[in-house]
Amino acid sequence: MQASPRGMRLQIGIFGKRNAGKSSLLNFLAGQNTVIVSNVPGTTTDPVDKAMELPPLGPVLLIDTAGLDDDQPGLGEQRVARSLAVLDRCDLALVVTNPVTRDQTEDELINTLNDRKIPYIVVSAKADLYPPEPGFQESFGDVPFVAVSAGTGWNRTALQEAIIRIAPEDFLSSAQFLGGLSQPGKPVLLIAPIDKEAPKGRLIMPQVQAIRDALDNLAYCVVTTPETLPAALENMKEPPVLAVTDSQVFGSVSKMVPESIPLTSFSILLARMKGDLATCAAGAGKIADLKDSSRVLIAEACTHHAIADDIGRVKIPNWIREYTGCKNIEFVHQSGPEFPADLKNFDLVIHCGACTFNRKAVLSRILRCQEQGVAFTNYGVVIAFVKGILKRTLSPFPEVQELFLQKETEK
Repeated sequence: MQASPRGMRLQIGIFGKRNAGKSSLLNFLAGQNTVIVSNVPGTTTDPVDKAMELPPLGPVLLIDTAGLDDDQPGLGEQRVARSLAVLDRCDLALVVTNPVTRDQTEDELINTLNDRKIPYIVVSAKADLYPPEPGFQESFGDVPFVAVSAGTGWNRTALQEAIIRIAPEDFLSSAQFLGGLSQPGKPVLLIAPIDKEAPKGRLIMPQVQAIRDALDNLAYCVVTTPETLPAALENMKEPPVLAVTDSQVFGSVSKMVPESIPLTSFSILLARMKGDLATCAAGAGKIADLKDSSRVLIAEACTHHAIADDIGRVKIPNWIREYTGCKNIEFVHQSGPEFPADLKNFDLVIHCGACTFNRKAVLSRILRCQEQGVAFTNYGVVIAFVKGILKRTLSPFPEVQELFLQKETEK
């Protein structure tokens, strides 16, 4: 369970006022004392993540947040902002309410959840101490309402069942990594460079996901490096139905893999699985319009130690400068869960594959870009574009390829 990537978990945010029982509720669901619980209001000051298994949904991520009524000068406003930022990655919310009366804080949260179309459950977490007043549950209308005792463990199953009932359908039937591109009994060719960015002794997450997805669909994999790719192709008795490569070696790999074999990258597959591939393909076209005065945000889902030849900080900026001939484009880098609220000063946002994010987090970032008129794309799509092979690497996705070619024609 602990090995399941965060991006493949149902992410459940726990929201409410200070001392409503949010942290107790997280411990209640996790079945262990994961976070500190106190009667002192404001004990939780930053979002806290807890991974767990919730049958039959499987791996989930519970996110405890600070109280939304935190009125401490200066810090309180920052804590509330961080709590609300969790909504960007929530698939589902638990609204921990005052068990007697509801007020403006809860109503504003519920309005926000409705506006964002985030399913939610209203939870009275201290029902043993403060039984809900008559008519209190009815005041929430048709929204699921569950009364529990986080202190005694009473009614835990009822809350778990409610979570399962309203879990988003797209999570219950989540997209597969190769999603319809592999075939039972047919080979899939995976090209995995072993370079300075490759983790020692293991494969990176998207490579593992591709292997597992192929096996789940009764296909089989041939895994090779760019150096041994010619030998692998020569020795395969049957050509692969798909070749997937690391985007960084697109240029050399595209010359070795015959045009008759559909070719794409792990990052492009992630763009389809975690975000919206058509949006990323359209956004890549913005590269051709960049000028020396342009600003580009390069966003990464996780924080990592940048190496000398880092893909986001060195290679992609250099490839874009080479493609455009503009040496003074400003590249701004952002790593981790934080994402700028104001994007209007950027001409383009280039995102990593987001293998540690869920789809909702990526879609939230895409939506924020679209609302502010900023183009959005991802690493693999950008690299394919500047290498002049985006049309080919979109061939496994005919509808997206057609949209991309149509927009290119319109230019």
